[in-house]
Amino acid sequence: MIDFEDMRLFVRAVTDGSLSAAGRELSLSPAAASKRLTRLEQALGVRLLQRSSRRLALTAEGSIYFERCLAILADVDDANAAVGQGQQEVRGQLHVSASVDMGRQYIGPIAADFVAPYPRLTLRLTHTDAMLDLFEQGVDVAVRGGAMTDSRLVSRLLTNNFRVLCAAPSYLERRGRPLSVDDLSAHDCLMLHRPGHGILPWIVQTPEGPRPLRMEGSITCDNGDLMRALAVAGHGLAFKSAWDIAEDVRAGRLVPLSGEVIMPDAHIYAIYPSRRYLPARIRLFVDHLQQELQRREHDVLDTVRHAMT
Repeated sequence: MIDFEDMRLFVRAVTDGSLSAAGRELSLSPAAASKRLTRLEQALGVRLLQRSSRRLALTAEGSIYFERCLAILADVDDANAAVGQGQQEVRGQLHVSASVDMGRQYIGPIAADFVAPYPRLTLRLTHTDAMLDLFEQGVDVAVRGGAMTDSRLVSRLLTNNFRVLCAAPSYLERRGRPLSVDDLSAHDCLMLHRPGHGILPWIVQTPEGPRPLRMEGSITCDNGDLMRALAVAGHGLAFKSAWDIAEDVRAGRLVPLSGEVIMPDAHIYAIYPSRRYLPARIRLFVDHLQQELQRREHDVLDTVRHAMT
């Protein structure tokens, strides 16, 4: 007879990439977790996971069984919830990734507030402008501009957003305002470099659709928060999310620009594993994050729109 909790341990081990981490979430010692996984494999008569000191890898049989377990456990949880017995305890580690700017200003504080009421829930924040592999890095939820096309992941819209060219008042007084795409070549442009992807182009909206601009930057960095600070200090034009610069615009440190240089929308999404079965910590956090960002959306976007000149 297969124990549902053994199945749950197996699913968590695959999700976390670690049997010991899965055991901790289910209040099992490493030895007990290993014993229960072995018991499950023996009951099935197949090997589900190839285990080494560094990582876990699904066997062909394990991959098939994993997908079926997701469906079965989701049905079990739904059935329990329907009769009032499915209150999943919020516990374990919540690993959240976001860009440096968005993470510092919004995602980090919102996530910290979320975990505060749950004594068995810990928070790990990763603020980076690099594109992380969620599975390899063990990320539960990534907050990114734009939806994902990876079939292993799902995207959930959190809030609307757009990108805009901006600069400090001191820079615009010294160099003037670019009014068209052709004007940009005469300006100092602050560019973002993403490891593995090179210098990211600026995307402008044209009658034919979005068009990438490969600019020659006066300064290039791999950190959007640093790029924003350089723009505030008057070192050049930056291409930034409205969410990233709203506070600077409100304080008069940055001026968002319009004219013919119009950028397409770049809405903000939560990215997480494409699975029916999700731990309560992920499901509840994404709900909370969406609610909190949408509560701020009107103020943030209107601040930038009204200041565009």
